Amino acid sequence: MTDQLSLASIGEPLARLDGAAKVQGLAPYAFEQPVDDPVYLHPVQATVAKGRVTSIDTERAQALEGVVAVLTHENAPRLADTSDRELAVLQSDEVAFRGQLVGAVLAETSEIARHAASLVRVTYDEQPHDVLLSSDSDRFYTPDKVNPSFPTDTDDGDVEAALASAQVRVDATYTTPTEHNNPMEPHTSIAIWDPHGEHTLTLYDSTQGVHSVRKALAPVLGLDKSDVRVVSPYVGGGFGSKGTPHAHNVLVALAAQRSEGRPAKLALTRQQMFALAGYRTPTIQHVRLGADDQGRLTAIAHDVDEQTATIKEFAEQTAVATRMMYAAPNRRTSHRLAALDVPVPSWMRAPGETPGMFGPEVAMDELAEACGLDPIELRVRNDPDRHPGDGKPWSSRRLVDCLREGATRFGWVDRRPPGKRREGEWLVGVGVASSTYPGMAIPGSEALVRFEGGRYTVAIGAADIGTGTWTTLTQIAADALGCPTEAVNLQIGDTNLPTASVEGGSSGMSSWGSTVVAAARAFREEHGTDPAEGDQTQAGMPKNPDADTFAIHSFGAQFAEVRVHAYTGEIRASRMLGVFSAGRIINPSTARSQFIGGMTMGLSMALHEQSVRDPRFGHIVNHDFAEYHIATNADVMDMEATWLDESDPHANPMGSRGIGEIGIVGAAAAVANAAYNATGVRVRDLPITADRFVAALPPTPG
Repeated sequence: MTDQLSLASIGEPLARLDGAAKVQGLAPYAFEQPVDDPVYLHPVQATVAKGRVTSIDTERAQALEGVVAVLTHENAPRLADTSDRELAVLQSDEVAFRGQLVGAVLAETSEIARHAASLVRVTYDEQPHDVLLSSDSDRFYTPDKVNPSFPTDTDDGDVEAALASAQVRVDATYTTPTEHNNPMEPHTSIAIWDPHGEHTLTLYDSTQGVHSVRKALAPVLGLDKSDVRVVSPYVGGGFGSKGTPHAHNVLVALAAQRSEGRPAKLALTRQQMFALAGYRTPTIQHVRLGADDQGRLTAIAHDVDEQTATIKEFAEQTAVATRMMYAAPNRRTSHRLAALDVPVPSWMRAPGETPGMFGPEVAMDELAEACGLDPIELRVRNDPDRHPGDGKPWSSRRLVDCLREGATRFGWVDRRPPGKRREGEWLVGVGVASSTYPGMAIPGSEALVRFEGGRYTVAIGAADIGTGTWTTLTQIAADALGCPTEAVNLQIGDTNLPTASVEGGSSGMSSWGSTVVAAARAFREEHGTDPAEGDQTQAGMPKNPDADTFAIHSFGAQFAEVRVHAYTGEIRASRMLGVFSAGRIINPSTARSQFIGGMTMGLSMALHEQSVRDPRFGHIVNHDFAEYHIATNADVMDMEATWLDESDPHANPMGSRGIGEIGIVGAAAAVANAAYNATGVRVRDLPITADRFVAALPPTPG
């Protein structure tokens, strides 16, 4: 058990400490950082999906008044390390996907840069390409591991024999489409290249981790880490897309080397983000469940096909949650990748669990129907008392409590058989799905505590991507130091501050909070409760003694009520409820925002989101908010998130687990299951659109 904090600030709904600055426009985001005499950068992107650049005509662009320089692979600075081919920007004539960077224009204004970029003429030796994931692709292979380091496949017991002898079976294929991260703030950077300054490269960047950006970019640019400073105090959303540097980060650094000491500013357009900022891979999931006549699982098989890029591998851990979600003596999971001529997929909110829980949770609904069981009761009967994969005891597993609490709050007792509830022209149904996400903490962070001016400065190079880090980390620091929050001066978002892990995998508060607690305790031990002016202590994140002996996961239950128009197939989500078990909640206000945000993204995934790639040309055709649809207020009448009152003594000194991602997990499956309950039509492919129902519903009267 970890040494738990005494609480005074933790658990209070402290208003966001950065809120006033943000609503007044005083919190500078990356592109808004004040710099003198900048130049503006606009990329030139490939218009073929595969091939080589044979010529680039930049004459018209260079002749335009206000153009400072035009970069191509022929004149761009050489990179020191091109092993990461996504980051090997303008280093060769090779084109690996439509939208790849093949040039860039620097100009006095962003408008001039954009116009000049349109004047650059590129010719190609175009080659045959393959950009669509299909189960019969000849490009499949078995990766060595799946994100971040899970075994690719698992096989326990005899799945085939158990399925063959099972009294009840489900055997179905489920698909999720390509989806793109679309944070409100696009990906932006300002680069300043000064070989004679304190830092050769200063980068103001919209990122989920300043230290991770520095670590990745320094060797690419041939610099020591100490030569690179990355600053990012405020970030307008990331959802994984800003968790790792992408090609645009390298491009702006190259541009700064050609701007004669002037800062180079780059803001990707919404359209450019669909090729350059990562995305969620599409998945094809073959799920097979076997059970006895009481609904107890005897076998689970989850086999996943997904895509990666030819230039860089990313293997989504789609089937990993299946390894621990329900009890079954025979279990198998597998992942296969097809390397296609597409941009590199990457993290998108709750990677792995979000697409990977859709197939199995819809399959569990199908199994409940086949067994004649209530879907909640089926899940309760298969709730394991230990981790099914490694046998570790749970630090806390309260999925059943979430399901029971949610059923009471949602009015589950009034659920009707499929297709039996109608209100006017609307068919109405309710559905449920489970959610889970690991309670992760990433080692390596450090924090500094210094007493000055009667207050405690707490410094750590963490990130606030809109989740509330400025506020919640201040609350943790206050309780660790035994002082009010007003006495804490938090500093984050700068590589000049002690190192911090990336904001990813819902690990931020667990990692940084544990580090701040350790530094505060070390400060008190060294300087006592009456420190002198200037006293300071720095300490690193301690090892959690329980991390190796307990399975630390969060759980939740997602409920949805949907209405499907009996004649048009139009689908609406009228109610959603999420009940979560995530350890101690640091701040109820910011937590509710995170849960509701995740559920909204899950609803968006269920009903709208789908990036459509044109197989002829290799690009995403609906690459803006006019055609890439996302959920809005009009898409749900009532959404509520709540949580169990608890503390996880094995997770960290705060008793908390991450909450940023579990809100999206299971939401889409709950909507799909509710749609089945409303109509009797089973939808196994996302998104759920009207055409899924029209052919199966009764004809329009008259």
